[in-house]
Amino acid sequence: MALGLEDKKAIVAGVNEAAQSALSAVIADYRGLTVDQMTALRSEARKNGVYLKVVRNTLAKRAVQGTEFECLNEALVGPTILAFSQEDPGAAARVLKDFAKENDALEVKALSIGGKLLGAEQIDVLAKMPTLDQARAMLMSVMIAPVTKLARTLNEFPAKITRVMAAVADEKKNAA
Repeated sequence: MALGLEDKKAIVAGVNEAAQSALSAVIADYRGLTVDQMTALRSEARKNGVYLKVVRNTLAKRAVQGTEFECLNEALVGPTILAFSQEDPGAAARVLKDFAKENDALEVKALSIGGKLLGAEQIDVLAKMPTLDQARAMLMSVMIAPVTKLARTLNEFPAKITRVMAAVADEKKNAA
């Protein structure tokens, strides 16, 4: 069924809006996936805050024009599914990587973050990026480490005196 001009404009506007607010993008070839598999992929994407859309390449090229994902144009060849991470830069990469492990038919073609085009082999780099909560936890652990070490050091002084006093008392007791 052919799409009318208004339908095409709506698709381009929707994808462009998602691209404008996205932190990263991943494109993949979905040939060979069943409807059930695509439904499972869409469900997993929704849970992780990933905008997932199957779009014609010509419409996708128009949709990413003027965004930092314009670099994906050369990789838009063949059946393509677009995944935009909306909340966490590594979310789309994690979702597609995990799904591709279970389904050999899904093949990641390219990814983009910060206006740079990365090859499919670099999906691990993007997928292993910490989430916002993980990054905050890492920062807090680095910030609290010096304070913890200072508290342990200050606590060691009275403990050392107590051990010396106990040793002196034991020595006097043994001498008597």
